[in-house]
Amino acid sequence: QLQASGGGLVQPGGSLTLACAASDSIVSINVFNWYHQAPGQQRVLVAAISNKGDTLYADSVKGRFSLSRDNVKNTVYLQMNSLKPDDTGGYYCNAQTMTWSSWGQGTLVTVSS
Repeated sequence: QLQASGGGLVQPGGSLTLACAASDSIVSINVFNWYHQAPGQQRVLVAAISNKGDTLYADSVKGRFSLSRDNVKNTVYLQMNSLKPDDTGGYYCNAQTMTWSSWGQGTLVTVSS
């Protein structure tokens, strides 16, 4: 199971750190993905990190968001800086192995003055 946390209300230009905590070891998980779903929009992939630490970012967040994974705490973090109103929405973590995929429940981020 995945538990996402860290969302909240932040002013434009502010920062938040989202966490995706797994109930079991994440060492065997190939990829962790973070998706963003803006109000009324489809869910879109914004960042991914492999078990080797390779990262991928959508153009919309490149240079502002960064991923890290802590294999001891079984948690993946999404550091979000220079937040914009367009970053508002639900953020969902997803874990994938060769045989299964699992989703967290999402955490809400609101960027507003």
